Amino acid sequence: MEKKETTVPKLKTNRGAAKRFKKTGTGKVKAKKAFARHILTKKSPNRKRNLRRPKTLSKTDMKGVERLLPYI
Repeated sequence: MEKKETTVPKLKTNRGAAKRFKKTGTGKVKAKKAFARHILTKKSPNRKRNLRRPKTLSKTDMKGVERLLPYI
């Protein structure tokens, strides 16, 4: 009788999420801020400059991202 090996199937990475999120060296998740794409004339220069910098996600949001990106 041959022994049949059972392996856990590989998990698929959500490709849309993979393009939007990156992990930092300390394990936090970085994402681009919202509201920086159009209708920029009415936003102040200080606000637009702040929107350029990435944000770190909260722990509750990180749980969902880690489900979408199992190998990040």
